[in-house]
Amino acid sequence: MKRAAGAFLALMVMTGCTADREPSTEQPAFYVSMANPNAKLDGPVAASMISGYRQNNGLGAVQIDPLLMKAAEAQSNAMASRNKLDHNVAGTLDKRIKASGFDATKAVENVSAGYHTLAEAFSGWRDSPPHKANMLASGVTKMGIAATYAPNTKYKVFWTLILAAPDGQ
Repeated sequence: MKRAAGAFLALMVMTGCTADREPSTEQPAFYVSMANPNAKLDGPVAASMISGYRQNNGLGAVQIDPLLMKAAEAQSNAMASRNKLDHNVAGTLDKRIKASGFDATKAVENVSAGYHTLAEAFSGWRDSPPHKANMLASGVTKMGIAATYAPNTKYKVFWTLILAAPDGQ
């Protein structure tokens, strides 16, 4: 009887502790919709997701690079402003990387449109052989990623992922 009373008391104490807290309504960053003018893509979460995928495939992690983040944002903005999904809408990747100031020995890029969340974009890239190959490119250690919301376009959200190896690596 004492055990039952003790268990009941412990349950009441635990319930009392949790009853004062409001349930969390915040979504994990990879499920936040980018189809919203106030949405902010969480770069470190994206880097963690891509790094985990690479590590599960025997490759090294990638880190956010500010120059590549700007280059990815410029590409996503260019696609959104032209309502066009295209790697070369703002010039070739090589030219855009050089213009960003990032000195790369190797760079690859995934673009997409229509996915509203990071999880959706990542899954789309993972399930596409050429995009998967880019995410699993050997030697890359830096990345930039962007999502641009364009409400008056066919796709609504334009994505760019750039993975690169800095010169001298």
